[in-house]
Amino acid sequence: MTAPPRQRAADAALIEQSWHEPEMFAELYDRHAGHIHRYVCRRLGVAAADDIVADTFLAAFRRRHRYDLSRSDARPWLYGIAANVIGKHRRTEVRMLNAYARTGTDPVTEGYDRIDNRVSAAAVQRDLASALAALPAGDRDVLLLIAWADLSYDEVAVALEIPIGTVRSRLNRARRKLRKAFGGQDPTSLREELANE
Repeated sequence: MTAPPRQRAADAALIEQSWHEPEMFAELYDRHAGHIHRYVCRRLGVAAADDIVADTFLAAFRRRHRYDLSRSDARPWLYGIAANVIGKHRRTEVRMLNAYARTGTDPVTEGYDRIDNRVSAAAVQRDLASALAALPAGDRDVLLLIAWADLSYDEVAVALEIPIGTVRSRLNRARRKLRKAFGGQDPTSLREELANE
């Protein structure tokens, strides 16, 4: 008879265990580093991602004793730390978004675009990148944590340490500005229309 598979410990349990056994923090890294890395790549590019992810997990390791153990999922906490580290690189992010706006090429998603959609999608990507670069940093953080990191409103509030009402107002403001930049049309619907052509 085989033993039942070991149940995956909640992130909070791993963090608490790492207080006495620091090597347990590596499992938290293994679980979440790939997702954080993809998110950072989208925000700052591949060149900066490794360093930002390393800085994020180093900061998380140093702060692990202050982690709220009532929160079993550490993703919002980790994305919040990543957002703070990214905040130190705002100029890089805006430069990268402006480069997308000029070239229409997102190096992270470039390999996934279908060839027949590249020309049409590039125009939408350029406009979207330009509109994202024009957003205030706080609005951009909220929008991208929801859109690219797949966090809920509650998780974004935890990640950025802001009230959920602020998350909602920043997201509403960001979406309104993006729609205005696209002549009143939702940029995601434009992208879907182009993909179906």
